[in-house]
Amino acid sequence: MIYRHFRVQCILRIAVIAATITAAVVLAFTVRSYPAAILVGLLALYQTFWLISYVEKSNLDLARMLAAIRYSDFSQSFSGAQRGKSYQALSQEFRAIMDNFREERSEKETNFRYLQTVMQHVGVGLISYKADGTVNLINTAAKRLLRVPYLKNIDALKPLSSELVDTLRELRYGDKKLVQIVDEDELLQLVIHATEFKQGDVFYKLVTVQDIQSELDEKELEAWQKLTRVLTHEIMNSVAPISSLASTANELLQETDASDSAITHTHMEDVRGAVQTIERRSESLLNFVNDYRKLTRVPQPDLGIVRVSDLFEDLRRLFQHTLNEKGVDVQQSIVPPELEIAADGELIEQVLINLVTNAIQAVSESEKPWIQLEARIDRRGRAVIQVVDNGRGIVDEAIDKIFVPFFTTRKDGSGIGLSLSREIMRQHGGSIGVVSTPGTRTVFTLRF
Repeated sequence: MIYRHFRVQCILRIAVIAATITAAVVLAFTVRSYPAAILVGLLALYQTFWLISYVEKSNLDLARMLAAIRYSDFSQSFSGAQRGKSYQALSQEFRAIMDNFREERSEKETNFRYLQTVMQHVGVGLISYKADGTVNLINTAAKRLLRVPYLKNIDALKPLSSELVDTLRELRYGDKKLVQIVDEDELLQLVIHATEFKQGDVFYKLVTVQDIQSELDEKELEAWQKLTRVLTHEIMNSVAPISSLASTANELLQETDASDSAITHTHMEDVRGAVQTIERRSESLLNFVNDYRKLTRVPQPDLGIVRVSDLFEDLRRLFQHTLNEKGVDVQQSIVPPELEIAADGELIEQVLINLVTNAIQAVSESEKPWIQLEARIDRRGRAVIQVVDNGRGIVDEAIDKIFVPFFTTRKDGSGIGLSLSREIMRQHGGSIGVVSTPGTRTVFTLRF
């Protein structure tokens, strides 16, 4: 329709030009009216330029429309109301095409914003970057996990962990790797999974980053709990009869008159001593097993709002005499001072008692012993309580086993305190970790 109108307009204009030129010739050579012929000739010339302008205007509008599409400039408008019906039809089609492109672009932008919103709310960290490390997308979970407000290039993560940056550069499609990071006394076990895609001529790498430290702790603890249940069941079934029989035998021997017995008094004393030893060891073993049974019977926490300052005050009153006696300097810091946590106050107090007790024993050989109790909100918005001391510390060989049941670095330790503390923190949905520099500084951290 447009092109038919355009063709008709061109034919009509050419016909008018031809008629005008004919009239000019007639006036010049037949009528001999040269002034009139010149005027008509000028009119023909004007009509010719008008025709050229008409044709070029359509081409210019078409070029402008294509340029608008090329540069996604959909603010352009096309109007041909003053240039005839053919221009009106052409302008209508131009506007229709631009409207279609606007709708498609708006739909794409809506879908892109929807995708961005979904990615920002995904709980797993997502990072997309080019081969040179330039980051074009990072979601909220990744920013929170890596503790960065923004990320332009993955090299900016080197202060956090150069191993992490090397891993991000080396990962290929389908690769998965575990990276361990210590960040502000917190141990992060990051599992990184990579995929690759191409957008236009540019290759991108998309990685997921997730901290699985809590999951590892939970699975490890569940395994130890199962082992503990089996051990306690078997040991209790074996030891309880032994203890009962030993107690009965001891009572019978006490009632027996040594002079009427076929064995000598010395032998009788030996038997009595042996039986008494069996009884004592059996009772000790029963107490030992009962302690470990606590690991599998941690009560569900009765959550409430607990002021950290109240917890620290209770600890101060409880340990005041011991700390003064041993000359241990205790300092505390709570930021903000009114900091509160959602927890079972009694259970968390028991955890802190275990940590402070261990700290007191750890600093017993220090020249100027001190313990610090600190509480704050960390950079990821979580409440944190720390027990810091300058004691003998924990060697690297032992630090990975410190929360394992049955393991202890103290001669008189049962190996249950820290295991029980970790289970209590797990019941609260939190975690407990430790970082130690032997002989300098040891930090136990509770994260809620």
